[in-house]
Amino acid sequence: MNAARKKAAESMEKTDMVIEVLDARLPEASCNPMIEQLRVHRQRPCLKILNKSDLADPQATQAWLDYYNAQKNVHAVALSCKKPADVAKVPALCLKIAPHRGTALKPLRMMIMGIPNVGKSTLMNALLKKRVAKVGDEPAVTKAQQRLYLGNNMVLTDTPGMLWPKIVHPSDGLMLAASHAIGTNALIEEEVATFLADVLLTRYAPLIAARYGFPTDGIDGVSVVEGVALRRGFRQKGGGVDLEKAAHVLLQDYRSGALGRISLETPASRVALLASYQPPPSLALAAEPEEDEADEDA
Repeated sequence: MNAARKKAAESMEKTDMVIEVLDARLPEASCNPMIEQLRVHRQRPCLKILNKSDLADPQATQAWLDYYNAQKNVHAVALSCKKPADVAKVPALCLKIAPHRGTALKPLRMMIMGIPNVGKSTLMNALLKKRVAKVGDEPAVTKAQQRLYLGNNMVLTDTPGMLWPKIVHPSDGLMLAASHAIGTNALIEEEVATFLADVLLTRYAPLIAARYGFPTDGIDGVSVVEGVALRRGFRQKGGGVDLEKAAHVLLQDYRSGALGRISLETPASRVALLASYQPPPSLALAAEPEEDEADEDA
């Protein structure tokens, strides 16, 4: 990640604009703050693509578009990188953002950035109408930068997916895990599925009932995972409920859209999260009370 960040910082100097690919279901949780820092430092405009919008709640997506389009030097659009008609709109949007570029003498230089598994490679392949980047439903498929030409007037630089060193909010990590931006080796699926189930109970309880056929009144996330196991007949040897398999199914149903169109966060929920966040005390602050007590004892 450090190497990718250093290379991205070098490439940013020779870039006219940034195309940042986000997951429409969790735009801020999937927004790498390091990308924002690099972009703002170089004063580069940004097209934020809320990808996988066909899997997200339309009302939440519209709220996010309004939120981002109100920001300086930011333009946002919701689309699915798997739909050629959606991707075909991107070059024209980029030219509007950087109208001083886009000629044979001054080609528009665009840098595609984002966290792992949000659809950067899918976007690249769709823009160039050929397979130039490896695609997979797993994080960190792209390993190195590559520079490609989109006609005579546009240049694309694809970058490896970058996560940041420390995820401040635990819920962000769980949202990223639920959406498969973090690999399965770095998480416990039952914990992630329970988190997802709690979000679904709060905002999309009817979708759980419709998909799995059990009532959701008065239950919690753990009960949802158990309910999935019971309804699907997932049993371990000896007859116990197989919660691991049920958790995997719940996560896959969310990721594929089988549960319905779901957004894990909204601008309003993000504001509430930031307002309630209290950073852990520093070591210096934590030591002060002990010193006071020592003085009193003396």
